[in-house]
Amino acid sequence: MIRLVPDAFSSVQGLSNASSAECPAAGLFYVENYGCAANSFDLGVINALLINAGYRPVSRPDQASVVVVNTCGVKKPTEDRIIGRIRLLNQINKPLVIAGCLPKINLEAVLRAAPNFSAILDPWSVDKILLAVEEAVSGGKNRIYFSQKPIQKLDQPRMRLNSTIEIVQVSEGCTRACAFCCVRLARGALFSYPVEKIVRRITQAVSEGANEVWLTSQDNGAYGLDIGTNIAELLYQCCQVAGKFLIRVGMMNPDHVLGMLPELVRAYKQKKVFKFLHVPIQSGDDETLKRMNRGYTVDEFETIVNSFREVIPRITLSTDVICGFPGEGREAFGETLKIINKTKPDIVNISKFFPRPNTPAEKMERVDPKEVKDRSRELTKLAREISSQRNRTWLGWEGEMLVDEKGKDFTWVGRNFAYKPVVVKSDENLAGKFVRARVVEFFSTYLGAVVT
Repeated sequence: MIRLVPDAFSSVQGLSNASSAECPAAGLFYVENYGCAANSFDLGVINALLINAGYRPVSRPDQASVVVVNTCGVKKPTEDRIIGRIRLLNQINKPLVIAGCLPKINLEAVLRAAPNFSAILDPWSVDKILLAVEEAVSGGKNRIYFSQKPIQKLDQPRMRLNSTIEIVQVSEGCTRACAFCCVRLARGALFSYPVEKIVRRITQAVSEGANEVWLTSQDNGAYGLDIGTNIAELLYQCCQVAGKFLIRVGMMNPDHVLGMLPELVRAYKQKKVFKFLHVPIQSGDDETLKRMNRGYTVDEFETIVNSFREVIPRITLSTDVICGFPGEGREAFGETLKIINKTKPDIVNISKFFPRPNTPAEKMERVDPKEVKDRSRELTKLAREISSQRNRTWLGWEGEMLVDEKGKDFTWVGRNFAYKPVVVKSDENLAGKFVRARVVEFFSTYLGAVVT
């Protein structure tokens, strides 16, 4: 979860340095953001539209004249946590604007948590945030803004919370109908943004000092299927932008990767592309994948991994697994353990299955929750062991890394060419700098290094 605080914008051109106490009461807003990089992109639009209109951020909801929550609903535990937060924010008697995916996924839960809400917006209506906030401040109640089609979000103003990182949403929605997924209900069918607009946004961001670019969407592998291009071609165009910067490619579903595999591997060889591949397996059992309606097999997932590693041996592999999908027996889960042990991903994002509203999986017979918990624990143990093994191979590596985050106690977090998190200590301000470092220790989730 991200809370916007005033200091986050102190270096943004055109923003007054006036403190919140000097701003009129009607011009103060508090915002919380949850969820994926696409939601963070939407947050950048929300912040820009409000601040450009004269509103100023505050760090506590009780200081604000309006409260904004940009929600996520991808998982049941996430929904429960956000609904609890909405209920709490509703009790402070401030105008409350609720945006993001959750209203389209489970509107009833949102309405129960905040029956006197001021306004609700879906992800396609982020451009209406100023209208919603102004109506909320004026006393408006129960306004719902659900748009019928996506907007060109890349035409909207945006503000970065991290001056080093530019998040660029390349498309809205997806082409799949996975049995467990509710995000498609919020983000809709695939709507890809034009290559030239993506390149223009990157060009502007790099000229403003950003040197890390995240290409994000619900499924980057589907990018361009509706406009006659693909993510590989987009990468070639993005890498033509002048300046020193690196691109992180977000999640791509295996079925789409298979359709452009040789081309995508070649695109990844470009110097400006982080050697980081996020491809979800979800299950190591083909029958379970069929029930999930995933559209690929375990062997095809392995083909993708082998194809990338043959050309880029040190590529960082990230994958996702759902434990306890309906109908998954112990033997099927054993197949998941096998494929994880065989392909040895650096990162395994593990989710316990929870049914989501209006999805086919909601009606399927569930695996015993205790068994699901046990499987998650077993897979987590294996994933940590593999991650430690993989990170051990980086001991002694020396090279350039981009510092993109402040750590604790004079530490800085950077990323090397494979997007491995590398922690260094320094009294200097290393934010946004390329530095040389040598890895001297490893952990399951990061590498420890010294600046050379």
